[in-house]
Amino acid sequence: MADMFLVRSVNVGSAEAIEGGKGIPTGIGKRPVETLEIRDPGPKHGGLGSGVVGDFIGDVAHHGGNGQAVYAVAREELDWWGRELGRDLPDGLFGENLTIEGMDVDDAVLGERWAVGDEVVLEVSGPRIPCQTFAARMAEPHWVKRFAARARSGAYLSVVTPGTVRRGDGIRVVSRPDHGIDVPTTFRAFMGDRAAVARILGAGAGTEELRAELRG
Repeated sequence: MADMFLVRSVNVGSAEAIEGGKGIPTGIGKRPVETLEIRDPGPKHGGLGSGVVGDFIGDVAHHGGNGQAVYAVAREELDWWGRELGRDLPDGLFGENLTIEGMDVDDAVLGERWAVGDEVVLEVSGPRIPCQTFAARMAEPHWVKRFAARARSGAYLSVVTPGTVRRGDGIRVVSRPDHGIDVPTTFRAFMGDRAAVARILGAGAGTEELRAELRG
């Protein structure tokens, strides 16, 4: 677990309208900044929203809270989609707060912990589920279906230890549960794969909130 990976970009979104979205302002349009102040935002309903200070969330019914405090995507995954779509995809395009270089984010397992920079500790809490707003932002035909078929969504992270994250900070995996339930398996479970649901519930992986959602 000694490998060190790189925070290539730290990204924050401000309120904006998006054509073809849900008709409410969205913060999916993340743009690079120099630093992020990371906090525990509390629960999804009644909490502070994003785990990144100043990061706007419009659809508070479905986004935010400590289970979705910070969103991370591998730069290599953006590059894969760039080749697939025939266009350059800038850091932050998927709405991620952390664009990470050299790390297979989707190889992470539920409950895995990362030390980011000098202060922050984050825990892998689940996959990102594509929505209408994401499809509108990408403006690609059948985007949700294509993204789901790829099943490499990047990871939502909860905040264990708050603090400051800077562009260029290192990331280390400091603990990794041995249940083997990775982010793509969890994504497929949320997409209706009953075998994946059974694996997660049988392993007791993830938070009780996540398992309750899958039982539902």
